[in-house]
Amino acid sequence: MSFDYSQELIDDYEKLLENDKGCDVIIYTGEEENVKEIRAHSLILCIRSQYFRTAFSNEWANKKDGMFILRQPNISPQIFEIILRFIYCGKIDLAKLQGPELLDLLMAVDELNIQTLITCIREYLINHQYEYLRLNPIEILETIYHVYHHNTFTSLWNFFIETICEKPDILFNSDKLIKLRAPLLELLLKQDDLLLDEIEIWNNLVKWCLAQHPSIQHEIEKWNKDEVTTLERTLQRFVPLIRFHHISLEDFRLEIYPFKVLLPEDLINNLLSFHMSTNKFNDNIPNPRKPKYDTIIIKPQHFVIFSRWIEKKSDSYYNLRNNPYYFKLIYRASRDGNTAEEFHNKCDNKGATLVVAKITDSEQIVGGYNPLYWDTSNTYKFTKSSFIFSFTNRTNLQTAKVGHINDGYFRYSVYCNRHYGPTFGNGHDLFQYKDTVWKSYNVFSYPKIDIPANPNTDIYSYNDFNVEDYEVFQVIEK
Repeated sequence: MSFDYSQELIDDYEKLLENDKGCDVIIYTGEEENVKEIRAHSLILCIRSQYFRTAFSNEWANKKDGMFILRQPNISPQIFEIILRFIYCGKIDLAKLQGPELLDLLMAVDELNIQTLITCIREYLINHQYEYLRLNPIEILETIYHVYHHNTFTSLWNFFIETICEKPDILFNSDKLIKLRAPLLELLLKQDDLLLDEIEIWNNLVKWCLAQHPSIQHEIEKWNKDEVTTLERTLQRFVPLIRFHHISLEDFRLEIYPFKVLLPEDLINNLLSFHMSTNKFNDNIPNPRKPKYDTIIIKPQHFVIFSRWIEKKSDSYYNLRNNPYYFKLIYRASRDGNTAEEFHNKCDNKGATLVVAKITDSEQIVGGYNPLYWDTSNTYKFTKSSFIFSFTNRTNLQTAKVGHINDGYFRYSVYCNRHYGPTFGNGHDLFQYKDTVWKSYNVFSYPKIDIPANPNTDIYSYNDFNVEDYEVFQVIEK
């Protein structure tokens, strides 16, 4: 028989933290009038942190009257006490911290190299990123930028940058942008997936540039030579990052040409020639910005089409900029294991999903949309919003066909079975049978959409075909 008294042990360590008895460390935290003396036990600190093991080593130790002396002026007493409680008891409640306190804590644990707590803060920030980023974008970006060179924070930094690229109004088109430091603005403008029209990026850049020099008037005709030189130098590092060729002639005339005194003369001449030419193709023109999607099967434009089908909109209703959905990859057969079990492990209970499968030795892709969720209940699910689709050539968007669930078959829209991968329709219209083998019954739940057919197969038989790889995306409304 085994017993577990770990909670009692934690409670005893918490009492030890609140008692000076046996302490052999004095830590001075904060600075000036905010300095506070905090006492602790070197043995516990050393066991829990490599930073303190180094600090108390013979080479670095500072002792006075038998006490180790440490000074942490960069860490406030309040933050250090939170960290110390975590070291002693393993307890921390990040939900009780406000945004600035969370950022101070992040900086402190990075300095003290407490890896477990770094992981906790990173996961908390990622899981609650939007609200914090919306309220404190500058502070968070500055803080993460300061520490992201450590591998521990690379994923967190990338996550925040991707979030701003997907939802740029968090920062752009607001007064928050003008407070951003130049290196961070430069980094954001380098992103290929920043979801802003290029003219909006230019207008935001001009606004930021003028805000850095509040004594300079906004009326261009009133600038003197020195003011032009000052603004030109401020703007210089950003000009190569603006994709001017993807700005319309009208916007160029109204929004860019008036600032020609700040731009290189050869750039202005090049843009004038470009807009006057009937042939817009040029290998030297940078590609337009576009959303970043984790897929090896399709391109960003496919996701626009999927969104139109989900909303049952016309072909021109959505584009890469105003797509109302984000498609998050949650499963790839070649990466995660091409079995029904792995499909359900990754995709069950994730809400609406889109399935895309590439047929072996072909450019054809097929798939379907489940607006509900997957599980292993061995039951059909009722919905009027599901569909299956096919592109006979994935490189040609004009080959797309979609079939929304037929009237009278809503209760057979999707089928959930632990032995099958994604399954659509009664019978079934499209499903993963086993590993790379997929099947399609010729009738009845969905319209025909050019799914591969076997020769000499009658209407009431299964077509089977091999799938090279398939991906499942969680469909998230922006």
